Amino acid sequence: MSSDTITEPVTQLAEEQTELKVVPARHHARWAAGVAVLVLVAQFTHGLATNPVWEWNVFCDYVFSETIVQAVWVTLQLTAYATVLGFLLGTVLAFMRLSSSPVLSTVAWTYIWIFRSIPMIVQLVFWFNLSALYEELGIGIPFGPVFWSVDSNALIGTIGAALIGLTLHQAAYAAEIVRGGVLSLDHGQLEAAAALGIPRLRQIRRIVLPQAMRAILPTAGNEIIGLLKGTSVVYVMSIGELFYQVQVIYGRNGRVIPLLLVATAWYVVLTSLLSVAQYYVERRYARGADRTPPPTPLQRARRFVTKESS
Repeated sequence: MSSDTITEPVTQLAEEQTELKVVPARHHARWAAGVAVLVLVAQFTHGLATNPVWEWNVFCDYVFSETIVQAVWVTLQLTAYATVLGFLLGTVLAFMRLSSSPVLSTVAWTYIWIFRSIPMIVQLVFWFNLSALYEELGIGIPFGPVFWSVDSNALIGTIGAALIGLTLHQAAYAAEIVRGGVLSLDHGQLEAAAALGIPRLRQIRRIVLPQAMRAILPTAGNEIIGLLKGTSVVYVMSIGELFYQVQVIYGRNGRVIPLLLVATAWYVVLTSLLSVAQYYVERRYARGADRTPPPTPLQRARRFVTKESS
């Protein structure tokens, strides 16, 4: 067989391929959907800028007013205290639920079941009226004499009742978040730690929790953001947090829309700050699994500026 009979079909095939026209895929529906979304966004932005009902001058007058800033501070305090206390109690409940003791496990399961079943607003109103159930709270021997007692209204107060309600409600959800993080670990690590004679508390503190945090943090971040917005429920107790003060102001001047816009702007800012903090905390706890994490948006911007200037 000659070399011409072998190379001729290959050459013919190559010539046919060069004659083929490559047509890129056209996504007409995708382009139409994108244009429709842009039109809707532009229309909404135009309405924000031109509709006089928004009353941006009223918004500017109140967004940094002393009353609103103090209300934001109350909202932040409620969120911070309820988060810390709720997750501390939730961690205890999570390990009680994981305990081999049927008493501890049953008590923790019952607590989580009850407090997740009752709406937060019902719990807050209940704790606000605790004095109707117990006029005095005291310290003494169970089922025996009381050595010291105090009026329940004087001990708890309105802010205390709000913190108790938020903390107990948050603890039920935090317990399940922590339990899920602990269960995500390989049980063999605990068996290895036990074989090395490491005490149980040290296993939890040095082995379990640092690794479980990677699974806990994303859900915990969502829960904290939800709690920040959920503090608006304490308006039923006449506590001067953000939403309550906004209601008081627009009840006096009738400017409902711009005052609601003030509350919305502050909630968006606070939620954004919490999201940024969550991003960096997650990044820190991911160092053990990912030694070369991708650059942060700030690092990317810095590199872009450095590259452009050079």
